[in-house]
Amino acid sequence: MSLQSGDPRKVVSNYAEHSILLPTVSNKPRTTAEEKEDYFHHFLENRPSGVINWRSIEVDCNTAIDTGLYTFTFGANGKQVEARYTFTYKWFGNRWLITSHHSSAMPERD
Repeated sequence: MSLQSGDPRKVVSNYAEHSILLPTVSNKPRTTAEEKEDYFHHFLENRPSGVINWRSIEVDCNTAIDTGLYTFTFGANGKQVEARYTFTYKWFGNRWLITSHHSSAMPERD
């Protein structure tokens, strides 16, 4: 839902202080809140909407892993990007936060 807000700060608030973002449409790893906010500022300019096509979720005591495939459609130009992703989460006592997020465009199209 924070992605749909269009506010990069809301998106970044889902990430733990010590986390990493390996984004879909950038080659630069993002490790600070400022770097993540910069990425999402540019990403959200294209008005993305996403749908999860397939996923597998594993939950442990204080960690969770969400791995799957998603498709982003950009309202600014109608382009679509199919990508694979992995999110790892950690429980911080009152909420789950992302500790790592890897997303990469699919290398092959069916």
